[in-house]
Amino acid sequence: MPASDLPDEGDTVAYRRTFTNEEVERFAELSKDEGYHHLVADEDGQVVLHGLLTATMPTKLGGEFNYLARTMTFDFPRPAYTGIEITCETTIERIEERNDRLELDATFICEAENGDVVLRGQTEGVVLP
Repeated sequence: MPASDLPDEGDTVAYRRTFTNEEVERFAELSKDEGYHHLVADEDGQVVLHGLLTATMPTKLGGEFNYLARTMTFDFPRPAYTGIEITCETTIERIEERNDRLELDATFICEAENGDVVLRGQTEGVVLP
């Protein structure tokens, strides 16, 4: 992707979605993480999202830029639940051409609709041509 098609340093892009119980069940099947809290609904009919399922939100944004992560760090301060809209905002911290590559560093934060931060982190990698 040409640098001209990328957001600028300091720009923030956002993505919103609401995960379903069925998506959590499919992720549990794929990941083999079948913890009780992921598969048995509470009194509101919700289950806890897998942390790495929640972490697909910033990777979706990276996919739009043809971004290949070298590192990703995650912090999960609060659990996220099905049926609750989550907004993920990714901020481009650095874009630099180096050694015929376009390097990109970003930070991200995901918040549930009630304002709880359910994920924050950062990533460093390259944008593929």
